[in-house]
Amino acid sequence: MGTDVRGFDDRWSDRDWGPQVAPRLRQAWLQGLSFNTAAPDRIRIRLLDHLDLAPYLLARRDLPAAVVDAAVDHPDRRVRARLTEVPASLGLSAGQWSRLVLGEAGGARRHLFLEAAALSGRGLTPQAYETLAADPFGPVREELARMPTLPLPLRLTLLADPVPRVRAAACEAAWRDLDDGTRARSAADPAPAVRTAVTLARHEEAPLTAEFFEAAGRDRHLVGSHRLDQDLALRLCADPDPWLRRILAGNPYLGPDLVDVLAADPDDDVRLAVSVRPELTEERRAAVPVDIDPRTMRRTVGWVEALHEDEEAMRRLAASGHLLLRSSVARARRLPPDVVERLARDEDRVVRLFLAERCDDAPADMLLEVWQWWNGSYSTPDRPYGHPNFPRRDLLRHADDPHPRLRQLALDDPDSTPDLVERFGADEDAEVRLRAATDPRLAPDSVVRLLDDPDSGVRAMAARHPRVPVPVLVALLGDEETAAAAARNPVLPVAVLERMTVTGS
Repeated sequence: MGTDVRGFDDRWSDRDWGPQVAPRLRQAWLQGLSFNTAAPDRIRIRLLDHLDLAPYLLARRDLPAAVVDAAVDHPDRRVRARLTEVPASLGLSAGQWSRLVLGEAGGARRHLFLEAAALSGRGLTPQAYETLAADPFGPVREELARMPTLPLPLRLTLLADPVPRVRAAACEAAWRDLDDGTRARSAADPAPAVRTAVTLARHEEAPLTAEFFEAAGRDRHLVGSHRLDQDLALRLCADPDPWLRRILAGNPYLGPDLVDVLAADPDDDVRLAVSVRPELTEERRAAVPVDIDPRTMRRTVGWVEALHEDEEAMRRLAASGHLLLRSSVARARRLPPDVVERLARDEDRVVRLFLAERCDDAPADMLLEVWQWWNGSYSTPDRPYGHPNFPRRDLLRHADDPHPRLRQLALDDPDSTPDLVERFGADEDAEVRLRAATDPRLAPDSVVRLLDDPDSGVRAMAARHPRVPVPVLVALLGDEETAAAAARNPVLPVAVLERMTVTGS
């Protein structure tokens, strides 16, 4: 493919764009280009060949489908491996995951990629399942046998696998679907691993014993997920390891007597785990002594999340006195109006934050309140500002507000003027100047002035502004300190982008 010369005029000829450019400058260009939203797909695909110099390319959540496809089929296995570790892999289709896994010739690497595919929950293609069920590397077949998306006929085939660990994995995963004869044959398997899998699979009808638990190496996973006999459960309630008791407190099979024991545990986290059990009444839940620091990180309570589409359950739980339950309700994508109204007035601001980040029904006034102290997280970078209910009109009234987060919103009003943009470009607050530096109406002279702003974020945003004069932009691209930011500028001609990505290697 020849180089596209459109837009490459004399203004861009004042510096060298060829492969002899200093390595650090070239790296700055490639890092910037990996975030340049105006770069055509072929440029970003070319960056895959230099992922060591542009390591953040695959970390983008808005990566075009063509670039993801090129990464899936890339000849460099380091690129393919990187794809399985980043957010872009969350959007891979079953076909793409299948190509990634089957594209690995080595059994160990194929196993690693299959583990990543299993964690994604997307599944594989029927042909991929068939191929992997006959893979010569045992750990691949073992991982495949555990995948919830594996078709039952293939899982049953793996019950006859020559490797005991594969048979064990298939047995535990398929137990509920096995007939009595197949279950009996598995229970009589000569391999201890398979017989152990049978014991684990039938824990609801035959609870795990203390002897089995000790023989299994005191596996903590068993403590939280399997039915335990009374003797073992009592022993674990008094175990000196508080972490083990915390896991036990979440075991769904515990009887009320053991729940009462753990509700009085000396460890705060054990009592907290008890306090969010689903079977507790609100009165019993409130009686468990817990002290939740509102500043600590909160995870969604799983059983509350499972009820997100149950409106009556959401009403009941939104009225709970337990902070973690209300927080988990607030993360529902849709909620009834009365629940939204209640949570939008919650005394805990993190509950309101979760509502702003996750719920499509969050009200405008609350979004505006949250915006004054929160501008987005890594997982939801566009909330609350990008929420569909965020106010977009009648914002000029904030133009003189003493709060800079509110003041800058005046530029979003359809009736705002270029004069207001210029005024905000000289505002005393760096965040307001930063907002002005994103406005396409900002005059070229003001853009150039902001390139010398005392705030580094403002300077970087000014370097990305489409009205930077070309001679200035060329100079910015020639300076290692400003090159990465300038390389994100959307007005860079494709011909320049082509030459910037030629490394000569």
